Amino acid sequence: MRYFFTLLFFSVLGCAKSNGGTTNNGNTGNNGNTDTAKKGLPLSFWVTTGNQTALLQKHTDIYFGTTANNFPFIDVDSTKTFQTIDGFGFTLTGGSAAVINSLNAADKAALLQELFATTGNTAIGISYLRISIGASDLNATVFSYDDMPAGQTDETMAHFSLANDATDLIPLLKEILAINPAIKIIATPWSAPVWMKDNGSTTGGSLLPAYYAAYASYFVKYIQAMQAQGIGITAVTPQNEPLNPNNNPSLYMTALQQAAFIKNNLGPAFQQAGISTKIVAYDHNCDVAAYPLAVLADAAANAYTDGSAFHLYAGDISALSSVHNSYPDKNIYFTEQYTASSGDFGGDLNWHIKNVVIGSMRNWSRNALEWNLANDAAYGPHTPGGCTTCKGALTINGNVTRNVAYYIIAHASKFVPAGSVRIESTISGNLNNVAFLTPAGKKVLLVQNTGSEVASFNIRYKSSWVPTTLAGGAVATYTW
Repeated sequence: MRYFFTLLFFSVLGCAKSNGGTTNNGNTGNNGNTDTAKKGLPLSFWVTTGNQTALLQKHTDIYFGTTANNFPFIDVDSTKTFQTIDGFGFTLTGGSAAVINSLNAADKAALLQELFATTGNTAIGISYLRISIGASDLNATVFSYDDMPAGQTDETMAHFSLANDATDLIPLLKEILAINPAIKIIATPWSAPVWMKDNGSTTGGSLLPAYYAAYASYFVKYIQAMQAQGIGITAVTPQNEPLNPNNNPSLYMTALQQAAFIKNNLGPAFQQAGISTKIVAYDHNCDVAAYPLAVLADAAANAYTDGSAFHLYAGDISALSSVHNSYPDKNIYFTEQYTASSGDFGGDLNWHIKNVVIGSMRNWSRNALEWNLANDAAYGPHTPGGCTTCKGALTINGNVTRNVAYYIIAHASKFVPAGSVRIESTISGNLNNVAFLTPAGKKVLLVQNTGSEVASFNIRYKSSWVPTTLAGGAVATYTW
């Protein structure tokens, strides 16, 4: 038995590094049947290890069967369904757009195909993006789309302009949409224009009640202007991290203020303009579930609100389920989590797969988004006061380096397209997991070994199973 475990262990770890290629070394486990004609359903799988010996590495297919063994089972049941999945991806900040655009034309085109194409061995099929309305803290400069000289206002939005995003973000979004026209986009402001705020600063402060209507018009102008560029906005949140007034830019917005803005201004403005873009509340940490619950408890705000969005810099991912259970007719979204420049690949891989991907999905989220798609080798661009340690999924410095967040998302985005449905899967010991049924009828199982030792287990579907192994700290996506 020890020899059997050793063979399986080294078959998992013996493959060369790959970015989603088709190398077929290392068959990890089989159903004990060497007669190809008698093999059952094939199961394909891709592995990333914490020590980076395998990076989204495709292994040789293994096969379902009925040979008995003593391994624990992960049972997958496609008859038990949960939420529909909208997609997986990143925030495309203005800074990330700038560094991607810095690549030469051939390298940029190849990268965009890799990131956003839905077919091909190397494509990872990103299906959901988050963008900022105006600047985020990972833009080179702070701006809104209606900045005015000190002491002046523009309630009619006569000076509204997307000009600050016309060089990098908007052209790049058009290129992405040419590759995947169905990609979903959620947009959120880091701050209202300064002239609408009570402190006259890009950092902190609150929206003055006198400008609630003007701010709703700002959102309408934004969605219409982006649509005129051929860019449809799927959803908006009224404010990024409304309880964090310390970023640059930022704005403080209480739950009662957000509910009032949605019900009295933003919702009616969208309705009057014939805008179908969804309004999603909150967009902040899991430790204050009372915030989205308060917005949804307001019947008038509830009528305009599609659901709630979360980050996980504080709290527990189970907060998503607590909000879902209170308002099961409202959607749940997970919109941001960053990996730090000081982070460890294996540690970040495990924590983010556990919480951002598996955790959010098992707690009713329709999407899972990591933070910044790309930055340079110095973790820029960023605003003065913006994040200096946020590590992009890609580091771009004349060439492209794929970092841990790339693999965190790719293990889901490559295999679980929009329109998939989460299905039932059981958790056994350290084998954390989540399963999906795709629109094409494929089953997808993402498994994480949270332990430190190699784990052998069976994946069982209906009346047959397939034995396989997974190294400690490794992640695998299985499809059949």
